Amino acid sequence: MQRKRCLLSYNWVKDRPNYFPLFIKLMKTLTDIKRFNMIEQQIRTWDIFDVTILNLYDKIKRENYVPSAYKKLAFTDVQIPLMNEQYMLAPKQEAKVLQSLKLKSSDLVLHVGTGSGFFAAMLASLSKHVVTMDVFDEFLIEAKLIHQQDNLYNLTYINDDGIFGHLESAPYDVIVFTGGLQQEPVGLREQLNIGGKLFLFEGNKTLMKANLIEKVGSNEYEVKSIFEDVVPMLVSKSKSSKFVF
Repeated sequence: MQRKRCLLSYNWVKDRPNYFPLFIKLMKTLTDIKRFNMIEQQIRTWDIFDVTILNLYDKIKRENYVPSAYKKLAFTDVQIPLMNEQYMLAPKQEAKVLQSLKLKSSDLVLHVGTGSGFFAAMLASLSKHVVTMDVFDEFLIEAKLIHQQDNLYNLTYINDDGIFGHLESAPYDVIVFTGGLQQEPVGLREQLNIGGKLFLFEGNKTLMKANLIEKVGSNEYEVKSIFEDVVPMLVSKSKSSKFVF
């Protein structure tokens, strides 16, 4: 039997005045309403039901990581523009990736593509430590400030390419890219612990596969395509100089 799901929204409640007082108690601000609707109408509809991940969107405030010019888009189903022609993932994309990783509190995570810092914050909330990398140092500086406001201190910030991983902190339990790649870089999967997972968007500007690669033995890997979508390509600067924050 297909499970029916009731989506509570402001439009639904305003036509049922008897429910309005209760609704106001539950949803203290318009921002709360928008956040709730984002979870129910965008994220859940992509078959994301992990309560830990859904609750994170209440704990880590997405709007705090969105550029001021785009605050009104914080809960919409779009990839929000950032500096340097970069973009945030859409909410459902973020949540789908997180659910596929099945993060544990003991995990060491390598994250490539810091951007706004929001996805790194989600990772840090679910794992032991996150090494997050970006070629744009302004992203790292801003992300660190907001992370500290969210009491997240279990991150290392590295201003470097990241395309080929980061051997200095390997091996990792999870490696995740939040920008697109034409193909999996050589040597990445070898930086995983046995049982570790590598997630990346692989393809071109018209079609990408979100691939999850799990290391099941010393030289054995299982590859699974989680979904198909398009995300902006990751910027690579082969001559970038490394700097640790």
